[in-house]
Amino acid sequence: MPWNKNDYPVSMKNLKPRIRHKAIDIANALLDDGYEEGRAIAIATAKAEEWDENHPDHTASGSDSASHTSSKKQDESTSSKSSSRDRRHSEPVSSSKSHHNIHVVPTETGWAIKQEGTSDYYSTYDTKAEAVDAAKAWSTKHHIRAIIHNQDGQISRSLKS
Repeated sequence: MPWNKNDYPVSMKNLKPRIRHKAIDIANALLDDGYEEGRAIAIATAKAEEWDENHPDHTASGSDSASHTSSKKQDESTSSKSSSRDRRHSEPVSSSKSHHNIHVVPTETGWAIKQEGTSDYYSTYDTKAEAVDAAKAWSTKHHIRAIIHNQDGQISRSLKS
């Protein structure tokens, strides 16, 4: 069942509405493409935050993104959905050439850091705090995003270098 602005993953509740709506669009598209729910949420959250940084909100004056799709004669919601899908597919969502997210994930014996798209752990730790500290250092050094998960595997937050 696709998510919407009123029904979305709990891990997205602390995102700004603009970022959350973008993350929901991306996550729904990833689910349609066959991605596992947890992975879709993680990727969508990271990509939506990255999108927000690269596309500042200029709607305070009352204009919307329809100026970017002025050649299309559609209503505002359809226009926004179309333009976000065009941008989403301009670059692979699962990874990009310059970004390889890392994840702090629970293991049977503690916590681990793993690179997105791999099943092997980069390193393991006894506590979540140790793993988060190491992930922060790694993300800063390599200019990547660290996605922190809860014990149940849900995303709790994302750290950008």
